[in-house]
Amino acid sequence: MQHITVDRNERLRDAPGSGHNRWHPAIEPIAVVQPGELIRLDMRDAADGQIKPTSRVEDLVHLDTKVAHPLTGPIHIEGAMPGDLLEVEIVEINAEPYGWTRIIPGAGLLREEISDPYLVHWHVTDGFARSEQIPGVAIPDSSFIGTIGLAPSQLQCEEWTAREADLLSRGGIAPLPDAVDAVPAEEPIASSGLRTLPPRENGGNMDIKQLTSGSLLQIPVAVDGALFSAGDCHFAQGDSECCITAIEMAASAVFRFKIYPQLAAENNIRFPRISHPGFFIPPAWAAPHNFTATMGMPITPDGIQHGEDLTLAAKNAVREMIQLLMERGYTRDQAYVICSVAVDLRISNAVDLPNVTVSALLPEGIFE
Repeated sequence: MQHITVDRNERLRDAPGSGHNRWHPAIEPIAVVQPGELIRLDMRDAADGQIKPTSRVEDLVHLDTKVAHPLTGPIHIEGAMPGDLLEVEIVEINAEPYGWTRIIPGAGLLREEISDPYLVHWHVTDGFARSEQIPGVAIPDSSFIGTIGLAPSQLQCEEWTAREADLLSRGGIAPLPDAVDAVPAEEPIASSGLRTLPPRENGGNMDIKQLTSGSLLQIPVAVDGALFSAGDCHFAQGDSECCITAIEMAASAVFRFKIYPQLAAENNIRFPRISHPGFFIPPAWAAPHNFTATMGMPITPDGIQHGEDLTLAAKNAVREMIQLLMERGYTRDQAYVICSVAVDLRISNAVDLPNVTVSALLPEGIFE
């Protein structure tokens, strides 16, 4: 089995041959595998090793902000062609013993309400992550890969940049190409490569917590060799990752690939698909037998009714859960982090208009 090693004490920019942090078809592959062959990838954390167990919240202001996410790859899968559907099997994930969660002002689901940064250090022992910053909480191992995908074609790079620029012009949020902190730093990749922050049709930063060991991920192939990359692993995350970070960690993982020739083209498969032959994590945590839930509907705090606004409903569900956790003695920041790493947002109702409903499920088993 090939093993692509990474020195995690070294920043990606200082070891550019080990990976990249932009999506672009011209990035050279660092390895070649045959379908069915196993390959192990070492992966850096989402902040490229800048956050350490000794880091303080005051240090966050000095971080390079456009390095996310350092990915290991690309890996050329022999025989993969545009129009194929590539199946990626996540054979196993091995977590590192340290992780972190941070609240970033101006980012996340409640970005309009958060003005101060916050940093939590997690230490993994016996399959659980615990933190001195959030006492009485033990988060079970549900390690998964946050950013995983294939290279886009040149045409896709151009089209997706144009549509995101259009969204930005209409008041939306989208990170356009930016050469600052780009790896590779060579042109035209640095200035035109897609940022890895949003997911797209090629996969990317999907942050789907069901992408655990044993999962199968299918992605349409856009370039010869598919050019697969992965990184940004999480020890645990609630469905939504509401504060914009999970329990972020470095990890290694083993992958195996299968090609379905021209299946994406023939069936017009546009977006990735995932499956798992068993439980993605133990059932007691995937569907906790003991939980408390709060609900949110699309009504603003000052009583204005919105229709079919699932985002507003989700915000209200999280606000209610934060309030519940504060009633139990946690600070607002602690509660927001707990929501991000352990609370699952579920669309409970999308049809009973105007009040579509989102529920936030808190597994009571995380409290020691």
